[in-house]
Amino acid sequence: MSENTKYKPLTVESLPASLGKIPEIASCIGADASAWNVKEVGDGNLNLVFIVSGESGSLIIKQALPYVRLVGDSWPLPLYRAYYEYHALTRQASRAPDSVPAIKYFNEQQALIAMEFLEPHVILRRKLILGETVAGLAKFLGVFCAQTAFRGSELSMSSTTKKADVALFAGNVEIPAITEALVFTDPYYKAEMNNHTQGLDPVVDQLRADVALKVKAQRMLQRFASNTQTMVHGDLHSGSIMSTETQSRVIDPEFVQYGPMGFDIGMLFANFLMAYFSQPAHRGDDLDDYQNWILGVIEEIGETFSAEFKQLWASERTGMLYPVALFEEQGHDSTPACDAVLSEIWQDAWAFCGIEMHRRCLSLAHNADFEDIEDTRIRASLEARNLMMGAELVHCANELKSTRAVCELARRYNCKDFL
Repeated sequence: MSENTKYKPLTVESLPASLGKIPEIASCIGADASAWNVKEVGDGNLNLVFIVSGESGSLIIKQALPYVRLVGDSWPLPLYRAYYEYHALTRQASRAPDSVPAIKYFNEQQALIAMEFLEPHVILRRKLILGETVAGLAKFLGVFCAQTAFRGSELSMSSTTKKADVALFAGNVEIPAITEALVFTDPYYKAEMNNHTQGLDPVVDQLRADVALKVKAQRMLQRFASNTQTMVHGDLHSGSIMSTETQSRVIDPEFVQYGPMGFDIGMLFANFLMAYFSQPAHRGDDLDDYQNWILGVIEEIGETFSAEFKQLWASERTGMLYPVALFEEQGHDSTPACDAVLSEIWQDAWAFCGIEMHRRCLSLAHNADFEDIEDTRIRASLEARNLMMGAELVHCANELKSTRAVCELARRYNCKDFL
């Protein structure tokens, strides 16, 4: 498949002939493409994803489609998102080593990335629904979020390099536009593609009548759209993490852009909280233990993030912001400055968290934690707890002092009935 070949979506049948002569791919799978085993496994909203195996090994082949797969060709999307995903993965691999699958081949014309096949990893969201634990998960995610936030910012990067990177990713227009609409705006009015569980109307009406809530959500949209603090994954949730019992990797950064440092970790926390609130429908006698494990992960992610960020502040603060020439070299302690930056990150994170808790129940693209609950009465009751806590997070983001305080808030909402 040549770089100059006209774009053509792959199929299980066409893939071996199309990719079999590419050395970077054949060397990983096997020279005899006719013997390759190809399986299409894409269960996401946007792309084709294949597992391709042969005598030498296996690869993931991911190819963008020119439309939103969840909706169909009535919602076109640019193929260039694969270009930005490729560049995001290379930066994440550099800024947070051993956190993402290794890239083996990239073809911009075909919007195609060949990457390391993660096995026996499975999507983390599925493990959470099944009640499985992952050793070291919180430390991995806390370090990943801190390293990508810090090293993708002008705390670490030179101003020239950072501005060039911002300019590069600024071309990823259509994909972040989905976030701007589906996350920050659509949940708070009757948008065309919205849907929510039957029985939730009283809570939905309450949220949409809360003008102060909508004002704060729009302020966070403004912050998301206009603040280029760091390169963000853009869609960091339990469906974009793959785990074994002891190891995890982050995948699918095609929503990448430069944005606020608190965005990724806020979105991540929202998805753990939704996993927490959904558990009564998935667990039996082990309910309390497993919900406590989820909250423990949230708390440890927060602690790890802050600790890693402070360590990077002390050892890698080489960018134009808060330079050591202004502080340490003059005998001044920069800890108050670091604390102020972290405080702002957490304020943003909790507001983003609450908004994501809303969109996953009210907008397009819900998550399986709730959607797998067949009894809509039970589902609505659990989603109501999630929605109401989300509103408090948005309203009180500036008052929350720790992840422990947020976990205690979750425990209180877990005992309430809003319907």
